[in-house]
Amino acid sequence: MPQPATALSRYTVLDLTRVRSGPTCVRQFADWGAKVIKIEMPEGLDEGDPMGGPRQGPDFQNLHRNKQSMTLNLKSAEGVAIFQEMVRQADVVVENFRPDVKDRLGIGYESLAEINPRLVYASISGFGQDGPYAGRPGFDQIAQGMGGLMSITGQPGQGPMRVGIPIADLCAGIFAAQGVLVALLEREISGKGQWVQTSLLQAQIFMLDFQAARWLQAGEVPKQAGNNHPTSIPTGVFPTADGYMNIAATGQRIWQRFAMALGHPEWLEDPRYAAAAARSQNRDVLNEEISAVTRGDTSANWVARLNEAGVPCGPINSIDQVFADEQVRHLGIAAYLNGGSNDPVGYVAQPMTLSRTPSSIVSHPPRHGEHTESILAGLGYTPEQIADLRGRQVV
Repeated sequence: MPQPATALSRYTVLDLTRVRSGPTCVRQFADWGAKVIKIEMPEGLDEGDPMGGPRQGPDFQNLHRNKQSMTLNLKSAEGVAIFQEMVRQADVVVENFRPDVKDRLGIGYESLAEINPRLVYASISGFGQDGPYAGRPGFDQIAQGMGGLMSITGQPGQGPMRVGIPIADLCAGIFAAQGVLVALLEREISGKGQWVQTSLLQAQIFMLDFQAARWLQAGEVPKQAGNNHPTSIPTGVFPTADGYMNIAATGQRIWQRFAMALGHPEWLEDPRYAAAAARSQNRDVLNEEISAVTRGDTSANWVARLNEAGVPCGPINSIDQVFADEQVRHLGIAAYLNGGSNDPVGYVAQPMTLSRTPSSIVSHPPRHGEHTESILAGLGYTPEQIADLRGRQVV
């Protein structure tokens, strides 16, 4: 049985999140040992977790491991009062309601900070907590489009294309977690909490990175380049005898090694390819010449040959091939826990390691409201009081 993580074990996080961006944020704390309490509506009042799939499905399971679950009706005055009691003992609250909802419920940052001035409160929204779009519903693909990503993804001339993961949701969640950690570190100096805010739109624009800088600093509007790298040539997808592979022959020295490894030293003297600017100008012709060579052998043989020559390259794996890869297995990115039938259940583990205080996946997602009684008992409620609250659907 894996040992619980300890790095963040001194922190209590109240999780009001739904769907994906918020749970992605909170998962960072749960995996590093924080006590995370997922607040859910009582049965019969729960409207479900849209886009999260069924509770026992892989999507929900991967997002909500390592948590406790408590049912609490925040639309009732008593439910809000109980939540306020919990806030007095908490370090962090994370929510991804529409901006106006939390204040309407009476659980916005200002009201909770009066109860606990040390509270770090994180909000994830579609477009920000204020401004002309603040009231709009947020959705990952909308942010991908508005944030410019779809305009630079896909093949030229074939229209905009979304990427294969909800990258705006995921990055917003990770950035929110980073913001909370910064606020917790600053609290050690000031003794005060603060409000951490991010949005899908901000996260998506930040992830444009150098593509955004090309516009901001050079006035260039980047376009779709398909599988070709927009600035480093030749970089892209090339056919082989049994499929495709990625090659990234960036920089002059790697280009020289690449031409030699493919058996075409004359490319180094060809004025169309000799310098980076010329290769960029003659990208399509060069890619055709490279493809004619790479079709002559298998992906595995090319990967071995080019890596030996010091040229970055690799296969293009399906998801099952990813987790069968020897390096992926060595890194331990897939973590397994025994399930109810003792069959192992796989989770995507954290992508970074700490030498003394590693993350850990120690428990499956909780049943709906599994820890309600124990949490209320910790607040001083008697079994009779808990039964009364349950009977009135406060919990």
